[in-house]
Formats: sequence, structure tokens, C-alpha cells
Amino acid sequence: MIYHEANVIKILEKPLNYDVYYFFSTEEYLARRYAEKTIALLQKDGDLEFTQIEGPVPDVGEAVTAMGMISMFGTKRIVYMPLIDPTAMADADVKALCDLCRSLENAVLVLTTVWKDDKAKNAKKAKQLITTCEDTGLVAELLKPQIVDAKRFAQSCAQRFGANLSPTAATALLDRCKNDYFLLENEIAKLAAASGYTEITQQLIAQMSAQSIEADVFEMVRDVTGRRTGRALAKLQKLFDLQNEPIAISAALSGAFVDMARVKAGAKKKKNYAAVFKDFSYKGKDFRLKKASENASGYSQAQLRSILDILSELDEKLKSSPVSGEVLLQTALCELAEVTRR
Repeated sequence: MIYHEANVIKILEKPLNYDVYYFFSTEEYLARRYAEKTIALLQKDGDLEFTQIEGPVPDVGEAVTAMGMISMFGTKRIVYMPLIDPTAMADADVKALCDLCRSLENAVLVLTTVWKDDKAKNAKKAKQLITTCEDTGLVAELLKPQIVDAKRFAQSCAQRFGANLSPTAATALLDRCKNDYFLLENEIAKLAAASGYTEITQQLIAQMSAQSIEADVFEMVRDVTGRRTGRALAKLQKLFDLQNEPIAISAALSGAFVDMARVKAGAKKKKNYAAVFKDFSYKGKDFRLKKASENASGYSQAQLRSILDILSELDEKLKSSPVSGEVLLQTALCELAEVTRR
């Protein structure tokens, strides 16, 4: 059977007795994390020799040779094949790898694959390898983490680095890093050091974490909505200081207000933000529209139409006017604030 993460955690708490361990996911961090943990646990059992054969198209002959060395010296060996892609391998190589999985005697094989999407694992050669590994060892599908999982990971990661990260600060960090575990771990390591290994605050995250135009524009929109024009202009200046292009800022700003206009129109038709998310074929999670719905509550549809007109005119001017993009954006932001006050 194919196990999921919760089951894998329990399995790895017990003595390991499989010949093959195959971890796959759409997230490289997860596949790598559990493969490395498995190898570390296996190496605790004794002096095991280690061979690593790189993907995406591994040299299966090299793996067979490694197995031959085992019979010669009598030493158990771990063969690690990270990031292999059975769909990119020749049919003969996939068959040879499957045969190898079935004929292991004094060796353990650890494999990882990162699929480009959820459909890739259903390809013929992928299913052939998965089925073989199911018959001979442990197969684990590690699903992409949800926001709540990423928040828990971020907080536990901060503790591991000797710092503290509150739920509110974790949410602020996820606004910038999403649920990318690689980026989260790197950012938390940096922020923990910057905090002196104490408290990673929202202010520190805003100053030092990975910059995201969408996250910064979202904060700027909240300031406009809350009639804090001075703060919104300061946020805009920060984006300029970070060398963000005016057109990119304008696009993110327009996207935020288009989301608000859509959920406002949906609400008039008795549709919540989740229904709007589906109707307009958004990708990913509906968290973005949930926040848009909260921001839109303070606007009328007429106000949002006026704002979209301003942003449409801004886009046209940015692409045709000789006036500085910074000046055009600052002017447009003040116009949005005026509409909000009305």
C-alpha cells in the first residue's frame, strides 16, 4: 500500500526492516526530508557502506555494480537514488530498476521522486516502479502541505533554531514564503540569528524576510482601506527602494482590487468567496479571496468601479506617459485613498 506522512512518521519510529524505501511528492523538501531521515536511521544500525547515484535518469548499471561489491566484501550497503524520474528513463532502465528492487539481498535501496504535478505519477513507467516498490518495500506519497501544516512547521523550525515565532508572526511569514518549506527554513534561520535567537517579530519579518510584491501590496491595500494613507505611501516607497518595477507594483495592486470587486459582486448574488474562487477558476487556495472579501466589506460596488477605473488609467499611463512611474503610482494611490474616504 502507499502510505501518507502521518503513517510514515509512525513507521520510522520503529526498527526498519524494508529493502526498498520510495518517497515521492510534488515538494522536493518533503521527499528529501524523509529519505535523509530514513538513511540516518538505517546507519544507526551498524557500519553500512553508502552509495549515491543521482537522478533524474540514474545509472542503473552503477547500482547493480554497487550490489556486486556487497557480495564481494560482505558489507551491507545503502544505495540512495535521489530525484529520479521514471517517466524520463528508458523502458529497459525502468525494468532493470524494478528487477533490482526484487533481488536485493544484503542492501537497502532508497529512492525519491519529485513529480511536476499530481498527474505525473499516473504515467505508465511511474506506476510500474511504484507498484514494484509497493511489493518489495515502503512507498510513501508525501502530500503538499496545507497552510496550517506550514505554520506548524515554521514554529517548530524556529524552536529548533532557538527562537520563538508566534502564530501571528508565522502567518505574516507565510504571506511572503507561502508553504515553501525550503524557503521557510532558510528565512527562519536568518531571522532567528537577526533576533539574537529570541523572538521573531512581525516587524523583523517585514524588514528582513523574503520580499514579495503581493504581500507588500496586500499590506498597502489594507492601509488604504483603513484610511492610513501615510503608511500606504511609505510602503510604496519601500517597494521603490527595493527596485521593484512600477508596472509590477501596479499589476499587483490591480489584482488585489479586482479580487475585491469579484467577491463584492459575488456577495450581491448570494455567493461567498469560495464560490467566486471556483467560478473564476483561481488556482491554489482560496485564502487570497477570503482576505479580499474582508477588505471589500468597507467598499460599495460604485467605489470599487471607480478604483478600477483609476488603476486602468494608471496602467495606460505607465506604458505610454513620459512622467515618472513613481510619481504616477503615488498620485494613483492618493486617488484611491480619496475614493475610500468618500
